[in-house]
Amino acid sequence: MEFSEHIKTANVEDVVLRQPLHPPSRGTLCITGHHLLFSDREEGSSRQVLLLLRNIDAIEKRISGSSGTITIKCKDLRVLQLDIPGMEQCLNIAHSIETLSCLDGVSAMYPFFYRPSDLSLQNQWGLSSTEKYYSQIKELRNRWRLSSVNRDYSVCPSYPPAVIVPQNTDDDMLKKVAKFRQGGRFPVLCYYHRKNGMVIMRSSQPLTGANRKRCREDEHLLQAVIDGSDKGYIIDTRSNQQAQQAWMTGGGFESKSSYSHWKRLHRQMERGKALQESLIKLVEACGDESHNMDRWLSKLENSKWLSHVQTALSTAGLLAECVERDGHSVLVHGSEGTDSTLLISTLAQLIMDPCCRTLEGFLALLEREWVQAGHPFQQRCAHFAYSHARLQQESPVFLLMLDCVWQLWHQFPLALGFSEALLLRLATEAYVSDYGTFLCNSHQERCALGVTENTHCLFQVLLRPTERDYYSNPLYEHTELAIWPSVHPQSLQLWKGFFLRWTQQARQLEEAQEEIRNMVIEWGKLALS
Repeated sequence: MEFSEHIKTANVEDVVLRQPLHPPSRGTLCITGHHLLFSDREEGSSRQVLLLLRNIDAIEKRISGSSGTITIKCKDLRVLQLDIPGMEQCLNIAHSIETLSCLDGVSAMYPFFYRPSDLSLQNQWGLSSTEKYYSQIKELRNRWRLSSVNRDYSVCPSYPPAVIVPQNTDDDMLKKVAKFRQGGRFPVLCYYHRKNGMVIMRSSQPLTGANRKRCREDEHLLQAVIDGSDKGYIIDTRSNQQAQQAWMTGGGFESKSSYSHWKRLHRQMERGKALQESLIKLVEACGDESHNMDRWLSKLENSKWLSHVQTALSTAGLLAECVERDGHSVLVHGSEGTDSTLLISTLAQLIMDPCCRTLEGFLALLEREWVQAGHPFQQRCAHFAYSHARLQQESPVFLLMLDCVWQLWHQFPLALGFSEALLLRLATEAYVSDYGTFLCNSHQERCALGVTENTHCLFQVLLRPTERDYYSNPLYEHTELAIWPSVHPQSLQLWKGFFLRWTQQARQLEEAQEEIRNMVIEWGKLALS
């Protein structure tokens, strides 16, 4: 496909750019297959603004006489305005932006064209894998094995080729269990708690249906998980009523009669359309310029975003409590097992495991629990909160997870080895990126499109020396203790660094944090000398 066929006007002179935190500037606007480039032409200025077209969530155009204005609303929450002389030029630019910002083909996206001089496609891709995790935890080998039953993705299209399962379950058994679980997502180990040997398993819902269908192999697998223990817990991220409704339409839950040693706990977590609409309302509230505090607080509350943060953290806390304090293994699932299941599993591991709280450990956790575990990034992050397109499968689950991590970071400023800047970077990169890490919906899709061979890995870049310094927390102090978050409403705050990031207040806060960071680093150097 030729990008040029979508570009009728490649550049326009005498364009005025208006953007947050900067005075208006006049210059030249260029459009390419992947970028908008604005070059300030005013005397003494060499400022340029380079914007990936995929960053554009919505545009609004207004024609007035012989000129026009294009308002660009971005996935990173920036709102830009372009005043363009010439009606035809304005319409052509708007048409090119609308077309090029939402091209479907993954291989036409910028990560496949991004070739910086300081990176090589031969560089190592990724930080972690199921195989690496298994090899790092020697205690697993007594009761667990690494299975390659999914080596050709035929058992479960959304799982990676290798998974960790109980030692006494063979591959034929796993294939039967996969047919009994939605999307083939049979129970697999995602976390081993070194303190007491308990584990977190995750899966999708069982397909029991109205006929109360059973699967002996599934029952055997879950029994093998708690072998030697009196019971295990199943945390279902749906309400009891939702699980019952799923049961009537072919889905279901683990019945007490068939899984007698497992106790089921229901914790309803919103997903899909409800979560996306919550984000839309929150972003609308954050853009309210009425300066009316009561109205602002009402809009914030009506968005229910902080309620979703509270639910996620409290459910993750429950999961961590079952493993850390009660000493029992847990199976987590909702319906598909690709969204809220991954969310609370990630947060629980951060709460319990100090290895996940370092910069490298956190990125490895995200790679295992989101990228490799089959979170459908391409579908969930297709649009942000401004898009006029009809909602399909968009849902900000990954962003909700990052917000929850920020709450932990805010409550425990010494316990996490990474900075808020890392969370802000990841929140943007999930929606629009130069790198291939968040492309596609599964390991299988990335493999088929050659993502690891033809794009660069974001996580590797974030660990290069200069980036590592910037994204590390200079206040970090290692602790083996679990960090239990407070979920009281007064303990949870709006993530201003993200949702209000283009306001003067957020910029001043960012500058103050950078100043404190530099002071801490200097104190550290003085202490060492």
